[in-house]
Amino acid sequence: MQQADQLDKTFWNLRWENKQTGWDIGMASPAITNFMSNYPHKNAAILIPGCGNAHEAYWLVQHGFTNITLIDIAPKAIAILKEKYADQPAIEVIEGDFFEHQGQYDLLLEQTFFCAISPELRTNYVAKAASLLKDGGKLIGLLFNVKFEREGPPFGGEKTEYWSLFEKHFTIKKMEDCYHSIQPRANTELFFHLIKG
Repeated sequence: MQQADQLDKTFWNLRWENKQTGWDIGMASPAITNFMSNYPHKNAAILIPGCGNAHEAYWLVQHGFTNITLIDIAPKAIAILKEKYADQPAIEVIEGDFFEHQGQYDLLLEQTFFCAISPELRTNYVAKAASLLKDGGKLIGLLFNVKFEREGPPFGGEKTEYWSLFEKHFTIKKMEDCYHSIQPRANTELFFHLIKG
């Protein structure tokens, strides 16, 4: 298993430079858009950590959301995003480390970031996500409900492990098999909806 210090800015930037972005599904995650299509607060402060190509951000803007922050550690990814969303004032693009980021948000969207970090950082991830959310804020998204045979990233896991991690900082409203996965990930994902506090 690769250690946390190996999965750094250089590692991820090289992946972007070499176009090794197999995690990118080429569109906004259907599970996330399904949830957000019923989310009423269009001016909610939304953070998408480890955002990659941030297809969700484009979908959100198209559906009237006005306050979206994207953060990624890879300079190449950020350069792509800044060009892609140059004419979108509703989207702020930040090059930086999620674990060092400061801010207060109503909603965090999780899509392939949690599985990209070393499992030894998962406890830190949960605490940091909670610290970035306002009271009553929500963390929603997808987690792999499978143990991968090869060395990550991506890193898998299973429901009981995630439940014990997140319940320390969140009320778990939903953590169940995802019925809106893309076909290649069918039956391998959990959709979760957590509330801070």
